[in-house]
Amino acid sequence: MLPCHFGMEAVVKREVTDLGYDVSEVSDGRVSFLGDEEAVARANIFLRTPERVLIKIGSFPARDYDELFQGTREIPWEEYIPSDGKCWVAKASSVKSKLFSPSDIQRVMKKALALRLQEKYHFERLPETGASFPLRVSILKDQVVIGLDTTGESLHKRGYRKLAAKAPIAENLAAGMILLSPWKPDRILVDPFCGSGTIPIEAAMMAANIAPGMNRSYTAENWKHLVEKRHWYDSLEEANEMMDLSVDTDIQGYDLDNEMVTIARENAKLAGVEKLIHFQRRDIKDLSHPKKYGFLITNPPYGERLQDKKEMPELYRIIGERFRALDSWSLFLITSYEDAEADIGRKADKNRKIYNGMMKTYYYQFLGPRPPKAGRDRSERTGSG
Repeated sequence: MLPCHFGMEAVVKREVTDLGYDVSEVSDGRVSFLGDEEAVARANIFLRTPERVLIKIGSFPARDYDELFQGTREIPWEEYIPSDGKCWVAKASSVKSKLFSPSDIQRVMKKALALRLQEKYHFERLPETGASFPLRVSILKDQVVIGLDTTGESLHKRGYRKLAAKAPIAENLAAGMILLSPWKPDRILVDPFCGSGTIPIEAAMMAANIAPGMNRSYTAENWKHLVEKRHWYDSLEEANEMMDLSVDTDIQGYDLDNEMVTIARENAKLAGVEKLIHFQRRDIKDLSHPKKYGFLITNPPYGERLQDKKEMPELYRIIGERFRALDSWSLFLITSYEDAEADIGRKADKNRKIYNGMMKTYYYQFLGPRPPKAGRDRSERTGSG
C-alpha cells in the first residue's frame, strides 16, 4: 500500500505500473499493488511520489472497541514481529467511522497485539529490544486497514535537503508536479520561485535517472526475516546502473533571495545534480528566456499569512504578464491562492485539486503549443521560431 497526497493517485499508479507491478486498488490518498519482498525494496528506492510503502497486514470491520480489540488480536502478528521486536501503532486515522479517537485506537490495538505476541512467545512482558515495526492504521466507514510501515521517515525525505526555505514544497509533491506535466529532460524547465531548489533538483534527478531513495535508510532494512538484505543490495545496484549524469539538460532555478540561491546550490550538490542546474538571483519581474517551448513549473507564494495577502494580486499579475511574454511556453503552478487564474489573466487548461498536507491547493496547468517535431532541436538551441 502506498499512501500519497490526495490528488496524486494517478501519478503513483503510473509509477507503480512503470516499475513493473500490478495495481490492485486505487482509493483517495492511497494506491495498492501486488508485490513480493523484493518489491518492498524497489518501491522504496525507485518511487518518487508516494509518502511511504506499507505491507498490508489485515483488514476487518470494527464498530466498537471490542471488535477492534478482537480483530487486532486475531491477526497472526508472530508471522511478522519477532520475539524481541518493538511494534506499535505510529499513526491512526478515522473517517466516517464510529471509532474516531486516534489515541484510543492506538492504545486498544497495541494492547491486543501485545497480548497475542505474549501468548505466542510465552512472555509475561515483551522485551521490545529489537528492530522497530511501526504500524499505520486507517479506519474508513468502520473498516480497519492495518499497514506495516517499511519506510520509516517519509519518502519525501530524499536526504539532499539539509537546508530549506520557510515554506518548502515536499520533494514527492514537487516530483508529482513534474510528472503531471509533459516536460521531458530534453526540454527547458525554469522555476522562478525556486526557494531551496526542490523542483529543479527533482527534475534534474529525473533527467539523470537518479532513484530518489538510493541515498537514505529504511525501517525494513532491519527486518531480515521479512526482506532479505540482498534485495536492498540488488535494488541499489540496479539504481546505480541506471544513473546517467552525462545527460544534457537546461534546468534553471531563480529566486529573489540571494540566501535561497546559495541554499539551492548546496542542496543540488548534496543531490549530486549541481552540474545539471543553473541557479541565479532573479526577480519574477525580470523573467525572460530566449528559447522557445519551455516549461515554467513553480510553487509561488500563496499569501497564507495575513500580511502577505495584499501582495498576491500584483504578484500573480506579474506572473501572468511574464508568462504571456514567453509566448510558446507552458506554465504549471501550484497554489492555494483562490484568485490565481483571475490575476494571471487566463483560465487554466487543466486544474487539479491536490491536498498539500491539510491545505487544499490547486495545480493550474496553462498549456503552450507543442514544438514542431521537425527542426525542434535546432530551434531550441538557437531560440528561433
